Amino acid sequence: MYDPALLRTFLAVADTRGFTRAAQQLGVSQPTVSQHVRRLEEAAGRILVVRDTREVELTDNGVAMAGFARTILAAHAAAENYFSGAAMKGRLRFGAADDLAITQLPRILRHFRQLHPQVKLELTVDQSAPLRRKLDAGHLDLIFVKTAPGAVDGRLVRRDTMVWVAHEKTVVERHETVPLIAYRGPSVSRQIAIDALEAAGRTWRITCNTREVNGVLAAVRAGIGIAVFPRSLIPGDLVTVSNRFGLPELEDIEFRLFENSTAPREPVEALTTAIMDRTHVRNPE
Repeated sequence: MYDPALLRTFLAVADTRGFTRAAQQLGVSQPTVSQHVRRLEEAAGRILVVRDTREVELTDNGVAMAGFARTILAAHAAAENYFSGAAMKGRLRFGAADDLAITQLPRILRHFRQLHPQVKLELTVDQSAPLRRKLDAGHLDLIFVKTAPGAVDGRLVRRDTMVWVAHEKTVVERHETVPLIAYRGPSVSRQIAIDALEAAGRTWRITCNTREVNGVLAAVRAGIGIAVFPRSLIPGDLVTVSNRFGLPELEDIEFRLFENSTAPREPVEALTTAIMDRTHVRNPE
């Protein structure tokens, strides 16, 4: 009933939140994307997206269709692999920064496992620096981590704006020492925050030092200080305070993939493609 080509186009729109970005991702024209979405809406008999001047939003029916589309396409690919005898096999040791692992990666990894059920995926969640060391030591095949802007190695997946984040009732006076909640060093986001504060001449003190994103979130929610987060990863119960309290502007952060040169090629390339296809690269303003 639903053409896989239409479903792929719709998912590109759903993931990128834009017809132009979806067209760029798929390598087709924007009118083709619009036509595919319109045909899928006609087939479903429901409105799936709401368009405005800035971006595309999914309707409730659109959210439902996105879930069905992923399941249909995964089953389609699995059937093709099974009957062609080309099912991918092997072991893939994958590492991810913890804030990515609890936000965007679950749906990507779930989709990957549906497509490649015979690949033995082993997930390691840690801070970016320890993951780099494990990769260099040959203990991981592929990692998805945060890096400072302008890195020349690895593969850029996305660039994001770093912002100051706090509980809605937290207040820091402009003359006060900034109470900073941060990852234990070495940490890219910690260094970005400290560099910005020192460049602006603001004094600071660490009120929470933790290795895990859940520790950062717990401290912020308790109101014992402020933290820095990539804008796309801010939990809904916290607020951005970048324009308050006299806080300095922060550098962007980059999300990059790094691979081990001795890693199994097929599984690494398949997961790399899955992450790249479902994560839009934002260029600097």
